[in-house]
Amino acid sequence: MLYLYTGEGGGKTTAALGLALRSVGHGHKVVVIQFMKGRKDIGEYKIARRLHPNYEIHQFGREEFVDLKNPAKEDRELAENGLKFVREVLGRRPNLLVLDELNLAVAAGLVKIEDVMKLLDEAPKDMVIAITGRQAPKELI
Repeated sequence: MLYLYTGEGGGKTTAALGLALRSVGHGHKVVVIQFMKGRKDIGEYKIARRLHPNYEIHQFGREEFVDLKNPAKEDRELAENGLKFVREVLGRRPNLLVLDELNLAVAAGLVKIEDVMKLLDEAPKDMVIAITGRQAPKELI
């Protein structure tokens, strides 16, 4: 099952985190991987200690906003490291995997859609995946 939250309005991450909360409530394992986000003072990061061990969150971004028209080399490297980490997490088989802001990371050229599609093909068929972010690529839609 793949949930795709996209569009220009708000609520994409919030919707995916709602799935995560419900999943944790049922005793399932949830892994949230955030692309282009590196702030530790946000609610979904701070709650991790309280929801452990069923909920974990990992960030692959800087605290600063990414210049979407001219991303820094560091932004690309962090996003690529995020995709490598997704592969590791797939092997752990969480019930729910949230790939937050992955759509925008693809749109900004930080990661290749081909690499994302390959990872999705490799995901266990019983795993629920939620992908968020503006400008979702047509391949995912």
